[in-house]
Amino acid sequence: MTQTQQKIGFQHVGSFLRPDALKQARAAFANGQITADDLTAVEDTAITTLVAQQVAAGLDVVTDGEFRRSYWHLDNFWGFDGVARIKFGEGYQFAHEETRDDSAHLVGPLGFDATTHPLIREFKFLKAVADRYGVAAKVTLPSPAQFFAELVRGKNATRVREFYAQETDFHAAIQQVYHDEILALYAAGARTIQLDDCTWGMLVDPHFGALMAGHGVSVADLKTLYLTLNNGALADLPADLVINTHVCRGNYHSDWAATGGYDLVADELLGQENVASYFLEYDSDRAGGFAPLAKVLGDKRVVLGLITTKTGELEDKQTIIDRIYEAAQYLPLDRLWLSMQCGFASTEEGNVLTEAQQWEKLALVREILTQVWGDEA
Repeated sequence: MTQTQQKIGFQHVGSFLRPDALKQARAAFANGQITADDLTAVEDTAITTLVAQQVAAGLDVVTDGEFRRSYWHLDNFWGFDGVARIKFGEGYQFAHEETRDDSAHLVGPLGFDATTHPLIREFKFLKAVADRYGVAAKVTLPSPAQFFAELVRGKNATRVREFYAQETDFHAAIQQVYHDEILALYAAGARTIQLDDCTWGMLVDPHFGALMAGHGVSVADLKTLYLTLNNGALADLPADLVINTHVCRGNYHSDWAATGGYDLVADELLGQENVASYFLEYDSDRAGGFAPLAKVLGDKRVVLGLITTKTGELEDKQTIIDRIYEAAQYLPLDRLWLSMQCGFASTEEGNVLTEAQQWEKLALVREILTQVWGDEA
């Protein structure tokens, strides 16, 4: 897919801290105290307020904060035909804590229906609100590779073999449902879609790489497969649809899951994935150095995630600027940009900082964009 390179603009990776009213409504719905329509009304109000806050903060591209989701990834998986929400029995193991144990497994052949998948309706609402302010609306999706990783995670893998005797048919089905979903979002007005993808961020960690590969599968084979799944879903899309990707090493309640630089996956991820821009986590030593950025080909751009969402402490502005120019040794400054390292609430629990600190972080991003890139910002 050939994409027309566009101005990135001031944008956040995706999720925002859930306001208290929304948290309370979700808990009330879970306890049967309010209806689904009641919850939707609260979500609508919260998202409308959030868009106004983003516009006031100067963002050119807005999201719905992922306010209707429990997880950054699983909610999208549960919307596909042939997929069920389950309790896995154990959560994802992060460095210091374990997540909730929700997961997704197959209960039939994969399919996509734009009339039933919730994300299409959700995006239409966001787009209508964004249009009132004259700003672009971005939708965030977990990547096809991330979907694959969940469906073959541990005991989930046995379900795959019940419905797909051939692995190639399973891989093709993942690509197809994602392709269909992306086209449905395009038809709903989406022109910027971001694929959130922790699979690459896990492969760079020797522990996680071995865990994800499993018995008889090499990390090298997984890199090829992830690339095939993602690029396959992105084939033959409209030229005015911008597809970006965001890569991190886990973001749950201010905790992280993996560590390792991009060197191991640079050839595939940075050299061959068919996206316009890479939003890359770079807020700690766990992400390694900038040398892999030299692998980014053509006119693709990298958005440096130098400012963390994991703590409320505000970074030193000059330190961040110095790191931007350090990265410019490997990729020209006109192909670099700045944003947060990740979302503020990849799950509804949210990271450990306040809403005020959240907006202070974004204000710092805006200041640095203006100082380093001037009129382009």
